[in-house]
Amino acid sequence: MIIVGSVRPGRIGLPIAQWVQKAAEGDWEIDFVDLAELDLPFMDEPNHPSIRKYTKQHTLDWSARVDAADAVILVTPEYNHSFSPVLKNAIDFLSQEWWRKPVAFVSYGGVSGGTRGVVGLEPAITGVGMVRTGASVEIPFAGKQVADGEFTPSAKEVAVLDKVLAELEGLATALRPLQNR
Repeated sequence: MIIVGSVRPGRIGLPIAQWVQKAAEGDWEIDFVDLAELDLPFMDEPNHPSIRKYTKQHTLDWSARVDAADAVILVTPEYNHSFSPVLKNAIDFLSQEWWRKPVAFVSYGGVSGGTRGVVGLEPAITGVGMVRTGASVEIPFAGKQVADGEFTPSAKEVAVLDKVLAELEGLATALRPLQNR
């Protein structure tokens, strides 16, 4: 599962996520989740997600998609030295579905390449039991690499993404028996 963590008009996260998708195709069956299209409201379930007593169809659908994923790549911006609120909301909607899923980050932003946003998300992914890869793609000033709606990665970013995908594959195999399926 590749999740586009920004919904802003004119966002560069979508072409970055599309690059990630192209790199992963062939090795993975990909569920591409654009949070702008998913359009989850702000946490509207009356019950705590840990008990999985969902009352809304959008939550049931989101739960099924996350349950089916073997691994997750979060393509995430950095907003004001922190994470994207829509991405945090998408994580918070569920609990057990994330359990022992390997997760990798492809982050982007200014000088830090989105790393402060990733650091802000780490307690949330740890809290729901996800297992983070050691490698992650960090893209500073990524807007300079987007032209005509297409992201052009550097050789370093391609190499790191290859490492991330290999690590995700190994973790997905190792963690699958521990997931709540």
